[in-house]
Amino acid sequence: MKKIWSLLILMLCVFHASSQDQYTLWLRYTPVKDPALLASYRRSITAVAVTGSSPTMEVVRKELGNGLNGLLETPIPFNGNASLMVGTIPSFPALRDRSKELGTEGFLILSTVMNGRKVTVITANTDKGVLYGVFHFLRLIQTAQSIGDLNIVSVPRVKLRLLDHWDNLNRYVERGYAGISLWNWHTLPDYLDSRYTDYARYNASVGINGAVLNNVNANAVILTPAYLQKVAALANVFRPYGIKVYLSARFSAPMEIGGLHTADPLNDSVRQWWQGKAKEIYALIPDFGGFLVKANSEGQPGPQSYGRTHADGANMLADAVAPYGGIVMWRAFVYDPKASDRFKQAYDEFQPLDGKFRENVMVQVKNGPIDFQPREPFSPLLGAMPHTPLMLEFQLTQEYLGQGTHLVYLAPLFKEVLNADTYAQGKNSTVARTIDGSLNNHALSGIAAVANIGNERNWTGHTFGQANWYAIGRLSWDNSLSSEQIAEEWIRQTFGNSPLLVSSIKRMMLASHEAVVNYMTPLGLHHIMGNGHHYGPAPWGNDLPRADWNPVYYHRADTNGIGFDRTVTGTNALLQYRPEVRKQFLEDEKYLLWFRHVSWGQRLRSGRTVWEELCYKYNEGVDTVRAMQSTWEQLKGLIDEERFQQVRMLLAIQAKEATWWRNACLLYFQTYSRLPFPANYEKPDHSLDEYKQLSFPYAPGN
Repeated sequence: MKKIWSLLILMLCVFHASSQDQYTLWLRYTPVKDPALLASYRRSITAVAVTGSSPTMEVVRKELGNGLNGLLETPIPFNGNASLMVGTIPSFPALRDRSKELGTEGFLILSTVMNGRKVTVITANTDKGVLYGVFHFLRLIQTAQSIGDLNIVSVPRVKLRLLDHWDNLNRYVERGYAGISLWNWHTLPDYLDSRYTDYARYNASVGINGAVLNNVNANAVILTPAYLQKVAALANVFRPYGIKVYLSARFSAPMEIGGLHTADPLNDSVRQWWQGKAKEIYALIPDFGGFLVKANSEGQPGPQSYGRTHADGANMLADAVAPYGGIVMWRAFVYDPKASDRFKQAYDEFQPLDGKFRENVMVQVKNGPIDFQPREPFSPLLGAMPHTPLMLEFQLTQEYLGQGTHLVYLAPLFKEVLNADTYAQGKNSTVARTIDGSLNNHALSGIAAVANIGNERNWTGHTFGQANWYAIGRLSWDNSLSSEQIAEEWIRQTFGNSPLLVSSIKRMMLASHEAVVNYMTPLGLHHIMGNGHHYGPAPWGNDLPRADWNPVYYHRADTNGIGFDRTVTGTNALLQYRPEVRKQFLEDEKYLLWFRHVSWGQRLRSGRTVWEELCYKYNEGVDTVRAMQSTWEQLKGLIDEERFQQVRMLLAIQAKEATWWRNACLLYFQTYSRLPFPANYEKPDHSLDEYKQLSFPYAPGN
């Protein structure tokens, strides 16, 4: 019997070793496999000394212990005779002159000689900076890089690096595809799930320093005393990891939970109510970050209900949190059915208010002018408000990008936006420079991303959704990083350092965004997803009460052609950009149908007509997904079976749905083009009527 039990235990250990628990994301800390590298790491790290006793420095000790012991497969002692020395700048008097270059969050990793011994120093001006440095150092080992001669200075380009959670108090996540909310409001504040700590740890590892806990379609109840106690409990968990909490504030809260008859921002009673609420919050959470507000958009209450401006509303809240160092992030996502072109409204409402916001207000602008489409031109606001700090908003949750089943690596999308030149102050006035504050000398700077996280064991539902969480953190810290570099980092930490594995998965990831653009919305098509849930294609959609909720509003296909004319002969939305940008958008065929209504027979640079190019792009998208499937199949045996099978099944869904997108869209647009499909492409396997009759009443996000 004893032998049987021993055999069972051994089998369980083997099973556990062959399966990679996706819960650990990119911090797996699995043993270094290369013998020569392992030996060099062990020679370099014989003992560790960490100075400081704050909660953050205790996190540093724990992370180094777990990381080094796992990676090097040997206990690393913590003692004074150390080769790895960790602490803030005052611990290293010889390095004091380098403190100015590090700021409040930057770090220095340096190979040097102290007391006649070669040592590696990880230091910063603050404990939080030290923690970031420790995660970076462990990343070097995880990604098989040399640590023998280091001189690394890293300082975040952006001050506020946030995740926005669209989580409701009933734990439903709006546009979420990875389960319900992490936050169990019912058991807080007394029960602190260990996942809260792990969430903070993963964010800190990529430099994310803030979280908006609740949906922008806010419930005022979050501001009641009972729920503020729950928020404070989460803030206490996050604090050692350098993460502040923020809340989405419902503008009508003074009426809904405060008993007032108005929420007019210029009303003295309303202003006093918010000042009292801010005082209450900061008494519980001294480092509370501030408020995020969605107002006068999609039915949300706001200052315009009282004849006031967005600046009036934002400034009223900013005054309430200013004494405590808080900020207000006021979303510029606004549109109403009266607008001639939804594209134009955010600019029309906010650009005249430039310079009228308080210093602690940031206007939060989506990356594009419509709504997180697979590809959008950058929002014209990003080059039009030099006197107002702007926070860039991206979306990690794949509302319009295949939702929870499609492999879409989003770093190329992020970089496309960040690298775009607004020409606001001449050439090289990039979105990145606008957002990091360097273009207009703003002290406040920020990037926020709508989180793709839920309570699924692997956090994001799709394994590759983890890469987007990772990427937004890394790019918010350093917008000069390339999509390729970030992908490789993530792959090496998540799957391993095998050259074949790294090169193959990187090839898949880097092709994935262009693939989804091609099989969903090529040549500048946009917002042709199913109404409501935004799942699957529905370019024929035209049954919602507002024109700008329907796909036909955006593609404007007719027998003469296709596309939305935003030039001087149309809505003239193009005028919201600088002349140099207008010229680029008109010349770049990626944005063709965003800005022009063109005939089906117009010849493009490829020599194909618009109809032929649509057919080509849709088929190219499908072919790319099939190539991704083939690449993944070749990795069998290099990846644990659980993750291999999960991604294999999801790629099969993606290939099926890419084909559905191609067939449904081309059949529909063919009713206007009245042209045949090119002979060398697959023909649709269903009729247009069959595709139109598909119904998904319980699709996620419906």
